[in-house]
Amino acid sequence: MYNNMEEWTEIRLRVLRGESSKREILRETGMHWRTLEKILQYSEPPGYRLRRERSKPKIGPFLDRIAGILESDKQVPKKQRHTAKRIYERIKEEGYQGKYTQVKEAVSQIKRQSREVFMPLIHRPGEAQVDFGEAVAKVSGELRKVHFLAMVLPYSDAFLLLHSSGSAPRVTGKATYRHSRFSRGFQDESLTTTAGF
Repeated sequence: MYNNMEEWTEIRLRVLRGESSKREILRETGMHWRTLEKILQYSEPPGYRLRRERSKPKIGPFLDRIAGILESDKQVPKKQRHTAKRIYERIKEEGYQGKYTQVKEAVSQIKRQSREVFMPLIHRPGEAQVDFGEAVAKVSGELRKVHFLAMVLPYSDAFLLLHSSGSAPRVTGKATYRHSRFSRGFQDESLTTTAGF
């Protein structure tokens, strides 16, 4: 596997720019064609990747027990919570035959997993984000204060921008769009935005 970033980039660029053919690179370097395919697929070396998780014959049967101990520890004060050493001693009494290091790593991993929170970013069809304000813009060659209303439909990446650079302090812009223009399935509803500036 090629780990040298300069070689990786050079080979990748030569093939993608059409300077050299794949066959020519294989002949020059003597690499396997699958390695060349990886070079072309990834912009940098992907590194080692496990195909499936390693089995844990000794600690595996006790992972649920360790997770249960850590979960029950959330109800007690910090000073009274189990350390990895104490968890090791407890599960050893229950028949665990592995070493302390495996327990310590398992405790660390379970704590890390329970701490991570991922919020999915979902934009439903027809959902809009709206903002308004004022900005300085060049209009007919001179800088003016412009009032604007911006609406974005994140599901479809469509946007609407209404602006007014008039001298009147209050100008109304009106735009009506049907949901069906931006997303399928909401044709009976319409979205009306009336902006007063």
